[in-house]
Amino acid sequence: MSDTPPPIRVLVCDDQALVRTGYATIFSAQPDMEVVGEAENGHEAVEAARRLRPDVVVMDIRMPLLDGIQATRRLAGPDVDGAPKILVVTTFNVDAHVYDALRAGASGFLLKDAPPAELVNGIRTVARGEALLAPAVTRHLIGHYARHVRPADTSRPARQEVVRALTPRELEVLQLIAEGLSNAEIAAAMFITPETVKTYVSRILAKLGLRDRVQAVVLAHRVGLVSGTQ
Repeated sequence: MSDTPPPIRVLVCDDQALVRTGYATIFSAQPDMEVVGEAENGHEAVEAARRLRPDVVVMDIRMPLLDGIQATRRLAGPDVDGAPKILVVTTFNVDAHVYDALRAGASGFLLKDAPPAELVNGIRTVARGEALLAPAVTRHLIGHYARHVRPADTSRPARQEVVRALTPRELEVLQLIAEGLSNAEIAAAMFITPETVKTYVSRILAKLGLRDRVQAVVLAHRVGLVSGTQ
């Protein structure tokens, strides 16, 4: 009996045929990936994902009939059981709704001009159950969309509840995550090992009832724990 794990099942969703073909070619060439289908609009993405049961959906935001945000919400929203991982790949400077996609249930996002190796690694990362929030893009999100990340219903008690739930060290880690630092960068900043950072991240997610790192970033911004959103 082989110990080789089954390939990661990938569904590619983009309204441009050339982009879909490019992604499919790159992903199919990986020994640990299988492209199980393609979709050119949000409706097709939802139908195909429910029918084909992929492990990871590579989702564009701007698609006809149903955009990637709504498709993501239908596939990976808070009330969805057994949801696939959604990796949003977008032209960040054009799409002003990346934050909404994260809140809708995406496990992470990358820029469309990311090199192929980064896209492949992104699929593997979210397939493992880890969130992918590219630090450089996170910093752009913080700087450009800070005015959007605190809805009107965010209250002081919400922030106080987060602070009470975490130790000072965990709170520091959460703030660094939300500022776009990777585990390695957090480890260097706090003079601890990356393994210790992973332990802190796991505790933070468990204590706050969060699914992944992306949700931690969203929450930190919503309650004003990050400079520029207070």
